[in-house]
Amino acid sequence: MSVKNLNFLFLVFLFAISACKRTEPKPTSDSNQNQEQTSMANKIDPKKFEKVIEGDTIQLHVLKNESGIEAYFTNYGQRLVALYVPDKQGNLGDIVLGCNSLEGYYEPGTDYFGSTIGRYGNRIAKGKFTLDGKTYTLATNNGPNHLHGGDKGYDEVVWAVDHASTNEIQYSRTSPDGEEGYPGNLKVTVRYVLTADNQLQIFYEANTDQKTIVNLTHHSFFNLKGEGKGTILDHIIEINADHYTPVDSTLIPLGTIDPVAGTPLDFTTAKPIGQDVDAAVEQLKHGGGFDHNYVLNPSPKNEEGLTFAAKVTEPESGRVMEVYTNEPGMQFYSGNFMDGTVVGKNGKPYVYRGAICLETQHYPDSPNQPNFPSTVLEPGQTYTSVCVYKFSVVK
Repeated sequence: MSVKNLNFLFLVFLFAISACKRTEPKPTSDSNQNQEQTSMANKIDPKKFEKVIEGDTIQLHVLKNESGIEAYFTNYGQRLVALYVPDKQGNLGDIVLGCNSLEGYYEPGTDYFGSTIGRYGNRIAKGKFTLDGKTYTLATNNGPNHLHGGDKGYDEVVWAVDHASTNEIQYSRTSPDGEEGYPGNLKVTVRYVLTADNQLQIFYEANTDQKTIVNLTHHSFFNLKGEGKGTILDHIIEINADHYTPVDSTLIPLGTIDPVAGTPLDFTTAKPIGQDVDAAVEQLKHGGGFDHNYVLNPSPKNEEGLTFAAKVTEPESGRVMEVYTNEPGMQFYSGNFMDGTVVGKNGKPYVYRGAICLETQHYPDSPNQPNFPSTVLEPGQTYTSVCVYKFSVVK
């Protein structure tokens, strides 16, 4: 046999040995499973979020706690890009919709994924409101109405990173007078804290030099089974609200505060989202499901004095998410406008009703509804808002 053939056989032998090593079964202990899942969490490549736009540096930061939860943030729109939370087996899964790169957020259908919304979250009728006799005109970017801050809201701007650590990050920005039609230079800071007991806390503050309106909120799209893993119709939800604000066909409040009792919108007793979602469409004669502001009951409260707003349980994974806030309302949205055209981080399409949003905030169109809680901020005052998402599991 020639030397060439001997070398060839030797290479084949080495390849066979290495192949066997690669196919050995992996340990299946919980700790090894968690390590494997944590490794999967690192598939979000920070380099794909590094960019300079008009002199502003965009980057990715990761918050972590000892339970293994990881929260990935970009200062572009303050977007929560990924949130890895353990299931009842201890395996981590990403439960928020989003993109694997900064450029992904430029695509249609990803507009508000995981972002901070402002200067005014939700809708303002006809894009107009009046302060001290002066009428302000905003963009009408949602049919005849103004939505989530306008053509370029807080979800599309670069925020300064004030400080960042293992479990906390703070962003800030001054929204200039006249931006998107709003009056006043509004200085905004938003701080995110990931606690040891698995709370993702969000603290908002704002100050203005002119009378203005403010309504900030967080707009993550959650699927507790995992992003891209089908619909949320089997999620069981309880909402601590006896009343809601009915809306017209363009989702603007009618001005009344009505009881949820006897309607498909009643979640005072926990039930699957899919149980009455089609009845809601039929009875309300608009929309593709739930997209309503709930008037939160003032109690119960947690140890920090925040009102319990909602609890969501996903039976398959066992994941549980509770929501607490100091806001009077919460918008519950059931993914009615999702249509499968957006492909998510795991390569799967984001289907119709494939996520929920639970946005703690003041009521929609409050500047034009005198009987709603005010969203006016005066110079010398400080706007404060708190939202907490707390995670746990049920076996």
